Amino acid sequence: MRKKLVAGNWKMHGSLQQNAALLERIKAAMSGLTCDVAVCPPYPYLGQVQSILAGSVVTWGAQSVSEHAAGAFTGEVAASMLVEFGCRYVLVGHSERRALFGETDEVVAAKFAAAQKIGLIPVLCVGETLAEREAGMTAAVVTRQLSAVLNRSGVAAMASAVVAYEPVWAIGTGVTASPVQAQEVHAVIRARVGALDVVVANGLRILYGGSVKPQNASELFGQADIDGGLIGGAALVADDFLAICQAAN
Repeated sequence: MRKKLVAGNWKMHGSLQQNAALLERIKAAMSGLTCDVAVCPPYPYLGQVQSILAGSVVTWGAQSVSEHAAGAFTGEVAASMLVEFGCRYVLVGHSERRALFGETDEVVAAKFAAAQKIGLIPVLCVGETLAEREAGMTAAVVTRQLSAVLNRSGVAAMASAVVAYEPVWAIGTGVTASPVQAQEVHAVIRARVGALDVVVANGLRILYGGSVKPQNASELFGQADIDGGLIGGAALVADDFLAICQAAN
């Protein structure tokens, strides 16, 4: 069975003091966990996270990355810079990046490729809006977003990547896709990859993100194609995040 991965996306939250307390709690709890755990703080805190977590089993990553290796792109951060801060993962295509910052499928695919080129593991986020779900377009939207990456980087690239299904209508709303709903989409994702390479598809870790809480984590993670979670708000509360990690254990 694939080892579960629980990744905490802090979004634009945190402070030096809050981060230190949260990270020390997470570090102290790792001896009782067998799942992989990662945190994704805002860029300014990557140095602090690296300092606190260095030598521990907890990994870390960034919330986005530029598709460009270098250049006159004020405000952007290159993949090589993230590597210098010890990042292992980077989120690409998060729904908020797509909706608020206009990242297209093509831009997301370019960011995915840039991350992998430098040795980072991209966590490709895909998911539909409420209007798209109500229109019966969930599978089509998710397949389109995934296919943009497959068409650019090839299916072999998915062997060194993670996919996160995050229904936009369930992010930060308190509404969670039911385990059956989530499993259906995860199965679609694995089947799309499996149509190109069954071995890669079977080894691909597909996370669920969308109001995951201690109360629903066990049932979600118990689904056949759900290999862990991309956790938002609950990742900022040590007790909640660690309870979710235990559910993935």
